[in-house]
Order: sequence, then structure tokens, then C-alpha cells
Amino acid sequence: MAYIYSLPTSASFTGKGLVGYTFGPLSQKDVELYYVEVKKGHDVFMISKKITRTYYILSGSGYFTIGGHKYNVGPGMLIEVPPKIEYCYSGRMTLIAFSKPRWFSGNDTFTKWNADVVGQDLAYRTDGGSLLTRLVRVRLFGKSPVNAFLRLNQRIWDNLPSSLAVLSAVRLCGDFSHKVARMQVRSQAFATLFLRNRPELELIRRLLERTAKGGHLRVTVLGCSTGAEAYSVAWKIRSARPDIKLTLRAVDISKQAVEFAKCGMYSIASSQLTDTQIFEAVTPSEMEELFHRNGDTVTVKSWIKEGIEWHVGDVGEPEVIDGLGPQDIVVANNFLCHMDPPSAEMCLRNIARLVSPNGYVFVSGIDLDVRTKVARDLGWVPLEELLEEVHEGDPYLRRYWPGRYAGLEPLNKKRADWRIRYAAAFQFVPRVISSLTLCNEELGGGSERSEWVPVLSGDGNSNHPMDAN
Repeated sequence: MAYIYSLPTSASFTGKGLVGYTFGPLSQKDVELYYVEVKKGHDVFMISKKITRTYYILSGSGYFTIGGHKYNVGPGMLIEVPPKIEYCYSGRMTLIAFSKPRWFSGNDTFTKWNADVVGQDLAYRTDGGSLLTRLVRVRLFGKSPVNAFLRLNQRIWDNLPSSLAVLSAVRLCGDFSHKVARMQVRSQAFATLFLRNRPELELIRRLLERTAKGGHLRVTVLGCSTGAEAYSVAWKIRSARPDIKLTLRAVDISKQAVEFAKCGMYSIASSQLTDTQIFEAVTPSEMEELFHRNGDTVTVKSWIKEGIEWHVGDVGEPEVIDGLGPQDIVVANNFLCHMDPPSAEMCLRNIARLVSPNGYVFVSGIDLDVRTKVARDLGWVPLEELLEEVHEGDPYLRRYWPGRYAGLEPLNKKRADWRIRYAAAFQFVPRVISSLTLCNEELGGGSERSEWVPVLSGDGNSNHPMDAN
């Protein structure tokens, strides 16, 4: 039986103005305990159905708005919010929070955005009136029949012969199940592993062939979690091109995750932060190349760690992106799927500002509708090299479909937009007004007439390090 609990290394939930960590699970099944770092405030006002929440202010200051009244708070103060009362909080502070009973899906009703966090007072938009959404939220004896349906459907799909899975009628059933899954409440997840998508790493290696000998390459890995992806990218680049001067920035919203990643020490015996086996994709020879081993602990070798800068920040915030500066390659994998689609789209548009002209962005683990929309709007050029291999390269994303919202739909070449929809890597080619572009605009060309607006790269000359040859 556990008596002592340590603060988790990775965040359990995040928002536009806070990051939170859940202790436990505790032996008291009806109590949940959180540690919350508030930078601006809770994103939305909410009303709890059954949970009483109690907050203790450790440091900082701010205010709670409870039942329409504003209460200033500071260190040492205790705040109790009973069910059925609208509340929210703002400020810069550190909290300990208790939930009794433990949080459960369907407890909270969000009423409006918190203007201190989103910048303006807006009604919280939901599609709560749709029949399908109401069905997803139904509870029988505290359980969700829809979740039971999704679990059963997933088991059937996992055992379905590939010859049947490609049939149109079967695919439609899978698409419907995934649509339902995407309506579930989303939360932060920390599944990570080394060399997670080998085709993606191979594509990065091939792009290095365009870099001049001795050139300087700027790379940023967003949502770096405990460092596995950042170290994998650094290893691939330095193994392929040791002559390149690499500056790699790794960013995550969790301070604890960044501090853990910076140490570069991992346990072979157990996974500290996730139920995934972080070394399952690494061969014995690669373990020798990547790590120094001491018993059940391995440490990333110094030639891989060299030049990596670790940052704590919310990449949905413009000032965080501005602080990083233009990058030749940006990797933004497996965290946007945990946001609701509007938030993910806003964050991805902000991330796009980080990529230098003719640079590249890798973005997987995101709702494909969101990625396709942003790629079209911003004129991203999908990389067709290894497109199918990269799409299929992450075993976890493919395994989650269709029963979990983070699942990745199977590639379907019958779609007219399949190249842009299923591409996980894009180049940012500067837009230049051309006769072809003008012709498209005059004819009303757009997403309904073509996959993306054609773009030209000017006279073909570029000072971009990835195109130096």
C-alpha cells in the first residue's frame, strides 16, 4: 500500500492559462488531489454537477468568481466551491485542489470563456443540441453506453481481417465510430517512446541532404514530454550529418517533464510516466549507440544531448513562438489531438509562425480535418516522399483507431484530397502571385475546385540552409 506520493513528472491536464498534476491514484477512492500552476486562470467558467472542489492557495494571488461575486485570494486562503454554482478563477498562483467525489466525465458544464485567459468575454460554444452529442453524454447507472459501444467496436476492429477492413461499408462503420470517439472529453496523455515513427526520422534524414557541409540547422520539437522524441530526432540528425551544427530546442508546457527530459536518464525496468514501453522500438545495437547503461538505468550519450535547449512554454501563446525564433524544421507531434478542434486549429496556426520560409513542419497526432484546413488556408505544400510510410509509421496512432479520439484513420486513396489529408510533413513555400494563382482566384478556385492553391518559389534562389545545395 502506498503512503507517500510524489508529484507526477508530466502534466495531467492543461489549459490556455494553467497546467495541473494529479497525485495518486489515492487509496481514498472518493477523493482526488491536484497540484495546479496557474499562469492566467481557468479557461472557462463552469458548473459542477456533483463534485465539491476545495482549493488552497500556496503562493501568488488572484481572484475567484463564484456565483457572480468576485473574491480576492492569496497564500494561506481556502476556497470551497459546492456543486451547482458557476465559478472560475484568474491570476498567477499555485494551488492545491481537492475533488470530492473524484472527477468523472459529464460532471462539468462549461458556460463561457474566461476573458482573463482568452482575451474577451465570449459565450462558450457547444453543439450540445445535436442528437449525437446528447447520445454521447447519456449515462446509465453512472456508466456510458457509448463508451461500452466503442470498446466493443474496437475489439471487433482489432480482430477484423484486412481484406474486410478495406470494404467501403466496413470503412463507413469505422468512420462513424471514430466520429463518436472524437466527441469524448479530451485530456492530456503522455504515451511516448524512442524512435516512435521510423519513416518520419528517415524523411528528416533525407531532407538533410539539402544542407550544405558545415551548415547550421535549427530544429524545434514541440510537446517534447520527457524527451524521447527530441533525443530521437537529435540522434538521427547527428548520426547522418555530424558535420552540421545543430541547434535543437525542445518545448513542453510541463516544467516537471522538461526537467526530467533534460537529465536524459530513463529506467529500463519500468516506465516512470506512461504505460508505454519507451524502448520497445529500439534495437539492442541502437541501445548501445544511444545510451550509457548502469544497471537498470540508461543515460542519453553526451554527443546526442549536446546543443539541445530545453524550454517550458505553451506553444499556443504567440509570445512563446516569438521567443523561439525562425526554425528550419518544426516537429509538432501527438499533442494537438488532445485539444478540442478549435483550440488545436488556433494552436497550429500559431505554430506555423515558427517555420522559416522554405522550412518544414512535421505534424501528426492531430484531427485530420483540422490539419487539412490549416494546410489549405496557409498554402502548405505536402511532402509526397514517404507519405504513406510516415502515415502508417506510428503504431500507437494506428492502433487507437477507430475507438479512441487520438486514433489515425487508415489512408484512403479514393479521396480526392488524400495527398494533403494524409501528409504529415509539409514545406512552407513562400506565396508568390502568379498568373495561375490569379486565374484560380478569378475563376473562384479554392478548396472545392482543387486540393490547394498552387504556389511558386520565386526565382528558385534561396538562402535557406535546407536548400543550400
